[in-house]
Amino acid sequence: MSELVFVRHGQASFGADSYDKLSVKGVEQVRILAQHWLEIGEQFDYLYHGTLLRQKETAKELLPLIHSHSSRVIEHSFLNEYNGDPLLRAYLENHAKADGFNVFIDWPIKDEKLFQELFERATSLWVKGELQPRLNDNEFEAWEDFQFRVYGVIDEIIASHSSGSRVLVSTSGGVIAMALQRVLQFPDEKVISTNWMVHNSSVTRFKYGNGKVSLTQFNSLPHLERNEFKHMITYR
Repeated sequence: MSELVFVRHGQASFGADSYDKLSVKGVEQVRILAQHWLEIGEQFDYLYHGTLLRQKETAKELLPLIHSHSSRVIEHSFLNEYNGDPLLRAYLENHAKADGFNVFIDWPIKDEKLFQELFERATSLWVKGELQPRLNDNEFEAWEDFQFRVYGVIDEIIASHSSGSRVLVSTSGGVIAMALQRVLQFPDEKVISTNWMVHNSSVTRFKYGNGKVSLTQFNSLPHLERNEFKHMITYR
C-alpha cells in the first residue's frame, strides 16, 4: 500500500493586506511538525504543493523529510485553495443587504467573527450554485470547477506514485476537505463544514492501492499535543 499525507499550511496572515503569507506562528507550527517527524524517523518520497505562497512556505519547512528532495518536489496549481475573496464580494454585492448586513464593510475584513459569519453564508450559496460572480470578476471559481480540479489532482497523484510510495502534500483546508469527500463520498454541504474543522499544520492520511483509497487519519496534531505547544493550535 502507498500513502498520501496532507498537511494544511501553517497559520496565514488573517487581516493583513495579503492573507497569503505564513504568520510567525504559522512558520513555527510547521517547523515543530517537521522536527517531530524527523525525531520519529518519518520520511517521504515526494512532496507536492500548490502555487500559493503559504503552501510553498509550508513545503519549504517540510523539505528535510523528502528523500533526494531536490528532484522530488512538484508544484501543482490544482492544489490551490479556492479563492474566498470573490465569494465574499459576490455575497456582499448581491445578498448581504437582504440578510441584514451592512454592505459597506472595510476590506480586508479584520473582525474574525464577522468574517466567519459572512463567509459561511457566502460559501453556502456557492456550493448550491446560487452565488453569481460580480461583473468582470475573473477570480471567481464555480464550485463544480473547484471540485473537478481537486478530484483530478488526487487521482493524478495516486496514479503517478504507487508500489509503496509515500507522498506528502502541502495544501489548504478546502482541498483537504474535498479530498475527504472524494474518498468518503459525503454531500457537498459537508465539504465546507469539514473545511472549518481543519487546523493549521494538521495531518490527514490516506492509504491507497489495488484500486482502493482509505482514510486512516484526519486533522491530527501530534506535534502540538504537549502542554508547551497547545497555545500554537489555530484554525485561521
